[in-house]
Amino acid sequence: MRFDLITIFPEFFTGPLDYGILRRAQETGLVEVGIQDLRVFTKDKHRSVDDRPFGGGEGMVLKPAPLFEAVEYLLGQPMGASGENISAGPKTGIVLLSAAGKLFDQEVARRFAQLERIVFICGRYEGVDERVAEHLATEEISIGNFVLSGGELPAALIIDAVTRLLPGALGNEASSQNESFSENGTGGEISRERQTLGPARSARKKMILDFPHYTRPAEYRGWSVPEVLLGGNHAEVAKWRQEKAMEKTRRNRPELLDE
Repeated sequence: MRFDLITIFPEFFTGPLDYGILRRAQETGLVEVGIQDLRVFTKDKHRSVDDRPFGGGEGMVLKPAPLFEAVEYLLGQPMGASGENISAGPKTGIVLLSAAGKLFDQEVARRFAQLERIVFICGRYEGVDERVAEHLATEEISIGNFVLSGGELPAALIIDAVTRLLPGALGNEASSQNESFSENGTGGEISRERQTLGPARSARKKMILDFPHYTRPAEYRGWSVPEVLLGGNHAEVAKWRQEKAMEKTRRNRPELLDE
């Protein structure tokens, strides 16, 4: 899979993409990452990528021309003009990172993992010319109900989330299936019970947090590992994990249960 990042700060990605799973995925050829400096596609001597918005207002807005030309350069094809249908192909996504976008979640990550290529447009300043969102990007994505200085951090976050879902990215393929927000809910133990849960409860299991984890030592500073995890009774462990996962979801993310 290939990720392309269009940004005015290409040096930003020196580091965040060079560690752990992402690094191994690149070294093995599972993932390829390209970083494109947006200023290459400017025409003036100041290499300006932004301008003041029509209608007035504070701040600067990224201009459409450099962004359209950057995407066209990366994909090797024109992206259309007024009245034309723009298509990057069924296996290619052009994602605009924006605070005004649809919320990114694990379902979106799984959908992105089915693509062969994603071009990320890292927004900056007060926003991006709306024609980019309407006529160039295939999706406009936000990572949360807050505002960041730009799209670089969200792009790195999404790349990490998507890469984890690619076959071969993790040493243990079950790891991505048994995490929070995975299709198997809180782990293999619970997924085996889903046949008896019924469709409504089974669907809800898809959106609960992971169960608590403990490791050695069994006692640390007076805090002990729950006895059920030490007894070797797998059925009891599975039951405990399910209950604790629900408790944690109710405490930290109750809106998931409401959904």
